Amino acid sequence: MTETTIKKSLFSKIFTTLKQAIKGDESFDYTIGSIKKAVILLAIPMVLEMMMESVFALVDLYFVGHLEHSSFAIQTVGLTESVLTIIYSIDIGLSMAATAVVARRIGEKDPVAAAKAGMQAIVIAFIVSIFMSIYGIIYAKDILLFMGASVDAAEHGFRYTQIMIGSSLCITLLFLINGIFRGAGNAAIAMKSLWIANICNIILCPILINGFGPVPAFGLTGAAIATTLGRSIGVLYQIYHLFYGNGVLKIKISYLIPNLKQIKALFKIAAPGVLQFVIASCSWIFLAQLVATTGGDHGSAGYQTALRIMMFFILPAWGLSNAAATLVGQNLGAKQIDRAEKAVYATAKYNVIFMATIMVAVLCFGKYIISFFTNDELVKTIAVEALQIMSIGFVFYGIGMVLINTFNGAGDTWTPTGINFFGFWLFQIPLAYVLAKHFNMGPTGVFIAIPVAETAITLAGIFFYKRGKWKRIEV
Repeated sequence: MTETTIKKSLFSKIFTTLKQAIKGDESFDYTIGSIKKAVILLAIPMVLEMMMESVFALVDLYFVGHLEHSSFAIQTVGLTESVLTIIYSIDIGLSMAATAVVARRIGEKDPVAAAKAGMQAIVIAFIVSIFMSIYGIIYAKDILLFMGASVDAAEHGFRYTQIMIGSSLCITLLFLINGIFRGAGNAAIAMKSLWIANICNIILCPILINGFGPVPAFGLTGAAIATTLGRSIGVLYQIYHLFYGNGVLKIKISYLIPNLKQIKALFKIAAPGVLQFVIASCSWIFLAQLVATTGGDHGSAGYQTALRIMMFFILPAWGLSNAAATLVGQNLGAKQIDRAEKAVYATAKYNVIFMATIMVAVLCFGKYIISFFTNDELVKTIAVEALQIMSIGFVFYGIGMVLINTFNGAGDTWTPTGINFFGFWLFQIPLAYVLAKHFNMGPTGVFIAIPVAETAITLAGIFFYKRGKWKRIEV
């Protein structure tokens, strides 16, 4: 066989795998065959899915960053997103529990039990979302003031916050149903739902913010309306494929009848999962408040701009690390512990390469990236400093994400919960406060505390991974 023929054959295999990953193939068995191919088939759509999730905030940030009183608008979007991280935490905890249980049942070759577990998770999501929506609608202005926004900024942006938090059900279902699809091994559907939602958001944002023809200009509020409509359309796409798709999961309406035994089993996994992400979210909220009180409106806007851009890069890495959760869950279900471990190492390797590349890009081109999102020079200066300091820990973030998803995919949700509690509340928050207040470093002290704490969390994760408790968890 000639060298040219070999190259063509290799290119053909790569192209076929990429096509299979984008299109989606639930017939692929992740408990046998090439681990590298398994990671690629899961990781590519998961990375694209998480990129699309991060695009929501970036699209809003871009369009509102060019409005009059842009510092108020940017701050409102950023602070609202910081509060929404609590909702995201609950959603991620629920979706992670759904992924773990669905993946384990699929690994055991029991798709009916997997479908029933997924539907019971949706029942829980409906109940939880109602309370969050009501609270956000009533107390939107108070939430912004609590987060450190000025009275003028809160008055300017509370409608945006009302709509965003009030649409909690759409956000929750988008996360949760995608978690169900990922557990079943069909990450492509999860990816496509986010693509559809974002395309709608990108089209609607400029129309509803700036006005177009008979459509009036809603300004900042228009960004919230566009995002909510986009997410709602994505959820409708998910629901259609749940009930009428050709995948391994066959859903029936009867599966939505509450099953207390199944709900209890899901809560057993989801409760610490929700707690671990709420712990992290509350830490980010405290940091946002600390930056707002020590750096003012411009300091807060700069930090929020940098944070949204950082999340744009981190969420794809989180998507890649999600491959570990599905592979660990399905292979533990198939009693293949060695294969689960190999999947973790392969996923971690790819994530380190990705995050190292992003770190170099941010350090070299951070100021140009920031300039795209705001015209305010003071906001730019603070944002560039924040982004470059936080990016120093990107490689450790990448490893830590894979380890968290390994524990969660195995159903061992208490281990990362404990790590997060000590890493965020007993280390990151005190460190940020001391640097910002005691050493008078202001927002810079907060920026420094982030990569330092994330590195410590990753080292703790490696220690507990080596102990191996995650291999013996039953779900």
